Amino acid sequence: MNNIRNFCIIAHIDHGKSTLADRFLELTKTVEKRKMKQQLLDTMDLEQERGITIKLQPVRMEYQDHILNLIDTPGHVDFTYEVSRSLAAVEGAILLVDATQGIQAQTLANYYLALEQNLTIIPIINKIDLPNARPDEITTELAQLLKCKLTDILQVSAKTGRGVEKILDKIIAEIPAPQIESGNLRALIFDSVYDDYKGVVAYVRLINGSLKAGDKIYLLGTQTPSEVLEVGYFKPNLIKSNSLKTGEIGYIVTGLKNLSSCRVGDTLADDKKSPPLKGYKEIQPMVFAGIFCKEGIEPKELREGLEKIHLTDASLFFEPENSPALGPGFRCGFLGLLHLEIIQERLRREYDLDLVVTAPSVAYKIKIKNTEKIIHSPQELPNPNELEEIQEPWVKINIITPKAYLGNLMKLAAEKRGIYLNTEHLTPERIILHYELPLSSILTDFYDKLKSVSSGYASLNYSLIGYRPCDVERLDILVAEDLVDSLATIVYKDEAYSVGRKITESLKEVLPRQMFEIKIQAVLNYDKTGKNKGGKIIASSRISAMRKDVTAKLYGGDVTRKRKLLEKQKRGKKKMRGLGKGKVNIPTEAYLAVLKR
Repeated sequence: MNNIRNFCIIAHIDHGKSTLADRFLELTKTVEKRKMKQQLLDTMDLEQERGITIKLQPVRMEYQDHILNLIDTPGHVDFTYEVSRSLAAVEGAILLVDATQGIQAQTLANYYLALEQNLTIIPIINKIDLPNARPDEITTELAQLLKCKLTDILQVSAKTGRGVEKILDKIIAEIPAPQIESGNLRALIFDSVYDDYKGVVAYVRLINGSLKAGDKIYLLGTQTPSEVLEVGYFKPNLIKSNSLKTGEIGYIVTGLKNLSSCRVGDTLADDKKSPPLKGYKEIQPMVFAGIFCKEGIEPKELREGLEKIHLTDASLFFEPENSPALGPGFRCGFLGLLHLEIIQERLRREYDLDLVVTAPSVAYKIKIKNTEKIIHSPQELPNPNELEEIQEPWVKINIITPKAYLGNLMKLAAEKRGIYLNTEHLTPERIILHYELPLSSILTDFYDKLKSVSSGYASLNYSLIGYRPCDVERLDILVAEDLVDSLATIVYKDEAYSVGRKITESLKEVLPRQMFEIKIQAVLNYDKTGKNKGGKIIASSRISAMRKDVTAKLYGGDVTRKRKLLEKQKRGKKKMRGLGKGKVNIPTEAYLAVLKR
């Protein structure tokens, strides 16, 4: 055990975590040179295409008679939950900072997460080979944050491999070996995947005891007994071994077929009376959207896809939902819009599902007759006369930016209903702005505008701080005089008219033309009985009907022949409008138009 070192790499997005992991694999000869490729630990196609890490990935390396267990983590704020799970399974963390960008918002957020777990932190400045690198300046900045000596911070280039060997030596010298704990077998499940042949495969960190094939195990959280079918290590592929010992990180084939039995954060033990390990805080989804199948696909297939993804992504929330327009589906909760996008893409690729995703919204807390409940979709919002109070979630945001963009960013935050807290100075030229904002304000285009007004230099991190009262109402959309449930949104009362106008204009651009005229209407407080009692149309637009030139075949003759054909076409159009009402197919672009209003 004295020769085991468990650590992970944490950093802001695109600061070089996966590239550094590649160099480690090369140096320790864990992967043959001919099999090496960029972002080797990013195994999903989506990760390779986008150049980002989505899932944590463990790997076991051997170097100078030591076993080094590395967990590569994501950098994006939407996947912070993956980082917190990785930190619970290790004793140390490499804090990586880009030599061109310096300390960013997620650098700070991940640093504080590591401090909470009392981990040994090794600070590293990466990308010193770039022409615009400022290694000495960034080293001073990082030393001030960590309150350490300048000589404690290594300067490396993960791309060229310069200085990487020193990191491995520092890991062995500074990160402590796992502590021996007395007692029976206990292991922390920090991730799990589903294999069609093996069933549920749990990724574990052994706290005490050892495991081998044939051992009887017990999952304390779900009260599920099972038997170990296989154990092994990550190299980075699964390599079978005889046993797993205290302090090691590896995988266990549990033999379970039920996906819900093996929860991330659960404790695996050999005795049902063993005290459980400290798991993870239940994650709170921040963004909710409805996911429905297009015609011809069973909701059963969608449920199976969501359950399998949920096994590897514990932050995904879903519950059944029924829409009059779209049929049976699921109301899903995500940590952010990127998370939503990734889940949608994974369902499409891995399970071959053709989906409709409704406009995302946040969860609101409503009070009716002194009872409180959380609603996840605009359709659940009752009529205004029934409501006593409605509250929306608020977040605290930290924006790290050069001083020059302070005015632009304060103006943007004020436009988004932000409450200014204070300004912190990182260096004479870089500051941290602290604001409180409604979550719905940063949901759609806040990040894009932030990058735009700061010329790409500002970075953002946010955390949920609770619920506060708000003045909102439901905005429904009628297409061809029929309510389209999935296009409904919740808007601030003082913004309702401008939002309604933008949505109707956007839909006019994306909805396909029909053989009849289509009316698009934005309605406040629409009565679902269809009589529009109390409903107020605040914006509308029309898509004119397709028109065939019925007079093209005429060649001369009396003008009445032409009029007769046009009148006949007019009567046909009127009849089509009656028949075609509600038969407009809503394309996916329409939901995006509502989102990007």
